[in-house]
Amino acid sequence: MFNTLKIRRHQGYQAIRDVRTAEVDKAFRGLPVLDKDKCKNCSSCQTICPTGAITNNPFQIDLGRCVFCGDCERKCPDKLVTFTNFHKISSTSREHLIVGADTNKVNYETSAIESCEKIKKIFGRSLKLRQVSAGGCNGCEMELNACSNVNLDMGRFGIDFVASPRHADGLVITGPITEHMASALEDAYISTPDPKIVILVGACAISGGVFKKSRTINRAFLDKHKIDLYVPGCPIHPLTFINGVLGFLGR
Repeated sequence: MFNTLKIRRHQGYQAIRDVRTAEVDKAFRGLPVLDKDKCKNCSSCQTICPTGAITNNPFQIDLGRCVFCGDCERKCPDKLVTFTNFHKISSTSREHLIVGADTNKVNYETSAIESCEKIKKIFGRSLKLRQVSAGGCNGCEMELNACSNVNLDMGRFGIDFVASPRHADGLVITGPITEHMASALEDAYISTPDPKIVILVGACAISGGVFKKSRTINRAFLDKHKIDLYVPGCPIHPLTFINGVLGFLGR
């Protein structure tokens, strides 16, 4: 027992103390910055984008479609696209994920997430989530698992993943929603007690990602049910998810 205590003292406090101010690696691709003034309308970035996330008129990037591959940044001859490492890019609005030339991390973060007293009152102190992989590649799923590790320790905020939708306050959906998972996802939604929330995680869940044009996906679920939070990425960063949920809960 004493050896265990000595080891614990030697290790110290391993969790990130303040996830709201934590920095991520400089190589991480987060919120892009666009410079429209130098654009020559060559459409290089638009042509190379694998998910059609970029439009020229107006010059915008849809973070819900973007897989953050960086091809547009590398291909653009005028260097109009620069990915920053700003990771707090979750939003309660699908439209807010569309980033323009006038978007910066200050105005993005201040208006990205809207919370309300009802949500804070119901889920503010304890939020249990059931994660459903609806045809995902396991990239976002692995990052969601990391949210509960010793470094990030999402459970200290009262936010945990549970084994059954019947024990959950909401669903976290990853993957493009394949035909085979459509009915299972609907069953999970029905089995989750009301009131409940729905969170889409990753480009595949938000827009279909690189599988958007596939004939084997069925995204009818999104037309029937309200989505409360969007967490973009491919895969997402754990801190993007944690900060997004905390913001949604008014914390």
